[in-house]
Amino acid sequence: MAMIRMEPTVVRVRTDWFDGRPREITWGEERLAVTSLAAVRHEDSAYPIAVGPRTVFEVVTPRARVALSYQHRSRRWTIEGLDEDRPAA
Repeated sequence: MAMIRMEPTVVRVRTDWFDGRPREITWGEERLAVTSLAAVRHEDSAYPIAVGPRTVFEVVTPRARVALSYQHRSRRWTIEGLDEDRPAA
């Protein structure tokens, strides 16, 4: 099983008040609760000038494992990868 890269899709994300971790993803009409945080990658040093720095969160939801990206300059959340064929926890 591998994460499938996809065209970045803009989503709404609710984060924790204190540490900024994603807690809930709203994708169209669907709401996905984030059950755990698998990985975090800070891209503060190497990034395209036009885009700016970003942070990538790999999170686990009840339906899928999702790669979320937060672009600091535009303050925008996008989904960049999806793995729906993960085993149930």
